[in-house]
Amino acid sequence: MEAIGSRQRNQPAPPAVLFEDLCDPTRQPARPWLHLLDDEVAPTVVESDGPRRVLWSSLWLKRPDARVQFDLSPAGGGTDLRWTLLVDEPLPDAGLTRHMCRRIGELINANLRFTYGQ
Repeated sequence: MEAIGSRQRNQPAPPAVLFEDLCDPTRQPARPWLHLLDDEVAPTVVESDGPRRVLWSSLWLKRPDARVQFDLSPAGGGTDLRWTLLVDEPLPDAGLTRHMCRRIGELINANLRFTYGQ
């Protein structure tokens, strides 16, 4: 698999909380954050090594081979969370790559982050 996108941002929650939310996005019904589009499916956890790493299956019907890897490390009272988008050959075109990366950013660095009050 080849990495076609990655970004790291700090999240206010500690690694154990983020790990649980990534492993079970619906565990807290009072703070939903995994709002999927029509061309997306809920991911499953392919691998995990708590609370440091989570690997999701694909979110996209068009790219069932895609994986999203999350690496978590404690930082500043919260967590440095890096996501990396991995795909098999053939690589998606630039437009689809941008869309997929933007969606991960929206789900993780906006929706999930906002559930922690930021």
